[in-house]
Amino acid sequence: MAPGVGWTLVIHGGAGMMTRDRIAAEVDSGARSGLAAALDAGSAILSAGGSAMDAVEAAVRVLEDDPHFNAGRGAALSHEGVAELDAAIMDGSSRAAGAVAGVTATRNPVSLARAVMEESRHVLLGGEGADLFSREHGLEQAAQDWFILPERRRQLEELKARGADSFDVDMKYGTVGAVALDTHGHSAAATSTGGVTGKRWGRIGDSPLIGAGTYADDRGAAVSCTGAGEFFIRESVAFQINARVRFLGESLQAAADTVMAEVQALGGTGGVIVTATDGGMAWSFTTASMYRGRAGSDGSRKVALYEDED
Repeated sequence: MAPGVGWTLVIHGGAGMMTRDRIAAEVDSGARSGLAAALDAGSAILSAGGSAMDAVEAAVRVLEDDPHFNAGRGAALSHEGVAELDAAIMDGSSRAAGAVAGVTATRNPVSLARAVMEESRHVLLGGEGADLFSREHGLEQAAQDWFILPERRRQLEELKARGADSFDVDMKYGTVGAVALDTHGHSAAATSTGGVTGKRWGRIGDSPLIGAGTYADDRGAAVSCTGAGEFFIRESVAFQINARVRFLGESLQAAADTVMAEVQALGGTGGVIVTATDGGMAWSFTTASMYRGRAGSDGSRKVALYEDED
């Protein structure tokens, strides 16, 4: 897309087996409102000629602060009852990237991921070191009580009461993400998550892993993923979609559908959102729902939750 032509923004708030008969009306309404607010935040930046990086960070920050999603406030809890947060961000023009895993006190992990990208020589920081980096760089901190909701504690207690030896047995992946193309012709992607309920041993999923859950390349595509992270890691989903667009010339939809079919063949489920420098947008998911939204400089706008809303 030539500079000055237009912009695109696509967001997600997670994928899973959430259906109309299983979701309370107020939860449905709250999720739609949260997605709309995230679209508003990113669209305001893009429509003013701002960067894709700023737009995806702004959109994801809104979703991190919204308790309807599994990122930031409202994050799923580890087996020990701790909110351990992961996030990543990537600039499609330079392929600079930053990511954090297992952080416990940064209010907006996506902003910490960006700080890692811009203020350090590294790409991925984890655990106590990432928390220390956050404090040293003056990012806003929050107590665990701010992140943890009673509902998340209940979910963890129920899982433990069943003696479950696995996590996220209800297949609810509330990871959030955004991809964007700005009027300068550059793309970006960002993803943030609380992981999965009952995770143990410092488990890290695909979200903070560049090439697995997050990737952006102006020569191909910008991608953010949500789903069964172990399978997305094994399939290098985000990079594979980008590579199919860049090297094979596939459409965004074809590339996304093909790679998601590969994930499903391995036994994983979830979804992806994609955009590219030709202004195209796509999403693909193998679950009953994916909380999602898109907007563009052509005036198009959509917020959807369930499979039949496309």
